[in-house]
Order: sequence, then C-alpha cells, then structure tokens
Amino acid sequence: MAVVKVTKENFENEVLKSKKTVLIDFWASWCGPCRSLSPVVDELAEEVEDAKVCKVNVDEEPELAEAFRVMSIPMLAVLKDGKIVDTAVGVRPKAAIIQMLDV
Repeated sequence: MAVVKVTKENFENEVLKSKKTVLIDFWASWCGPCRSLSPVVDELAEEVEDAKVCKVNVDEEPELAEAFRVMSIPMLAVLKDGKIVDTAVGVRPKAAIIQMLDV
C-alpha cells in the first residue's frame, strides 16, 4: 500500500478511524534526517500489510504537529484504535520501526 499523505482534513478518517495500526512520519522537506528516513518509511508502506503508513509535513500541517507535540523531526508515532502507543524521534533502522508496529 502506498504512503498516505495526512492533512487536518483527512486525519480523522485516515488515522483515528483506521481499523489498522497507523505509523505516522512527521517530516519536513528541509530536514536532512527526514530525507534519509523517507525511503525506509516508503519501503515499509509497500511491505507491511497489517498497518497503514502515513506522512505529515509539519510545515504544511502545523496543527497536527502541535497536537502530537512534535518538538524534533523526524518523529514517528504509532497509533492503535486512535491512541498513541509508541513514538520515536530521529532516524531509525527499518527493523526498529517494524518492532514499534508490533507494540
């Protein structure tokens, strides 16, 4: 499945009402570590079938970044049933992100 671009307009349907576990990558185009993490997140979106992978551009969606208390990027958040179950700041190896999804 492709990465879902999340905005404040589709956040409720794509994230809060998702039947699957949701991984959100909070990023910005000017962020070097975000650019290095992005291909890993894209790979996961194609490989992981029991989770939805989303991205939020913090420059375009400051309200969502604020709601998740994003202080540093890249930040990953895992949600189950609309609730945050895990977060991580900084670049993570693929295996560590997969482990986050198994919480």
